[in-house]
Amino acid sequence: MLVLITYDVSTVTSAGQKRLRKVAKICQRYGQRVQNSVFECIIDSTQFVSLKGKLTEIINESTDSLRFYQLGKNYKNKIEHIGSKETVDLEGPLLF
Repeated sequence: MLVLITYDVSTVTSAGQKRLRKVAKICQRYGQRVQNSVFECIIDSTQFVSLKGKLTEIINESTDSLRFYQLGKNYKNKIEHIGSKETVDLEGPLLF
């Protein structure tokens, strides 16, 4: 299933800056960054529970926020991209 993850981490303090880096690093393990604080992740339900738990442990719920959008398996016709950044096929082959 495709899960869209968005986050907003307060970076007023050095602890907040550290949380922001941790959140981004964990999201990069599971998916592709499509904008600064937005990741697209193709994961199964077990991975989703794990990812959500890891991120929830990091953030400060009084100053930060996380959003998870579960777009499911038939996500391709739910996404429209307009603009300069090239769309990445998350299920396509990786080219180095």
